[in-house]
Amino acid sequence: MTENYTALYEQHKIAGASFTDFGGWQMPLKYNSELAEHHAVRNAAGLFDLSHMGEVWVTGPDAAAFLDYALAGKLSAVAVGKAKYSLICQEDGGIIDDLISYRRSEDKYLVVPNAGNAAVVAAALAERAAGFDVTVNDVSAETSLIAVQGPNAEAILLTLVPADQHSLVTELKYYAAVEVEINGQDLLLARTGYTGEDGFEIYIPNEDAAGLWDALLEVGAGHGLIPAGLACRDSLRLEAGMPLYGNELSREGNPYAAGLGPVVSLAKESDFVGKAVLAELKALGAGSTSGRKLVGLKGLGRRAGRSHYPVLKDGNVVGEVTSGQPSPTLGYPIAMAYVDVEHSEPGTALDIDLRGKPEPFEVVALPFYKRQK
Repeated sequence: MTENYTALYEQHKIAGASFTDFGGWQMPLKYNSELAEHHAVRNAAGLFDLSHMGEVWVTGPDAAAFLDYALAGKLSAVAVGKAKYSLICQEDGGIIDDLISYRRSEDKYLVVPNAGNAAVVAAALAERAAGFDVTVNDVSAETSLIAVQGPNAEAILLTLVPADQHSLVTELKYYAAVEVEINGQDLLLARTGYTGEDGFEIYIPNEDAAGLWDALLEVGAGHGLIPAGLACRDSLRLEAGMPLYGNELSREGNPYAAGLGPVVSLAKESDFVGKAVLAELKALGAGSTSGRKLVGLKGLGRRAGRSHYPVLKDGNVVGEVTSGQPSPTLGYPIAMAYVDVEHSEPGTALDIDLRGKPEPFEVVALPFYKRQK
């Protein structure tokens, strides 16, 4: 049941958006054509409202040590101004959420969890903070997040940034963030995204979000910028092989089965929640207690598999699709699925059971799509 509306809800209505419930938020699914929005992001630029995401500030002398304990990655190794993709896990290794953490100073981090998990992550962080000299401050309810994604994203942003600060944008590396003046306001700008394209995410107080949204659409019109909804966000991230919590990631799964073993820092000196079990899972080698791992599947026909469809080998069920649809960029069906390890090597021929009819697919390495830099 939808209970939340972003500060940009009226802007979406004016633009003619079709809405859907996502993680308890009323979010734009598409504005006109999800296919046109997908291609706009790949070839020009798309504007996304991501204000349903969470924002949690972790500050204090023990901030780095605390996040090393609370998360699976080594956040103390992140340089000021940089960001790191990480996981927050349960004691049994199950994934509570995947998230990005930005180090803004020696003792200050911004942790960004997913929409449906924002409150859960904030509560878990607050609970794990016991014994550390840190403050956990959940500012999700007062913060909006706007993303400009696509090859023209940088050029669009530069039109709203003073000339003497252009280098802050042009020299900003991937997975880094900087304070910069945008449309007359000092805002946090991150070069991150979930589309497989170059792009930026802008953190802004709710009361100022509509003004920035409108300004970006106005200056971006000449660069092919259009508003983009969740439908194309899903097709874009699937092409880029990026996992979605609730599909590829869950409390029942673990980082190794999901192909996120490199995100887990077993080598860090300190203990962290789930470390003992994750060390055992890594030692098993198979990736998960069920013996399945996440793979990419390329369709050899025209029909696409969807979430929860069975994956078959010689008529026997050997896995399950987590995400799947036709790829607008590549022109053939693609899917991510958990399959038995013995059938997970690239080149393996498998079928997806499309309501009783097997459709041929082939295991391929992820991502399906990688932009040309």
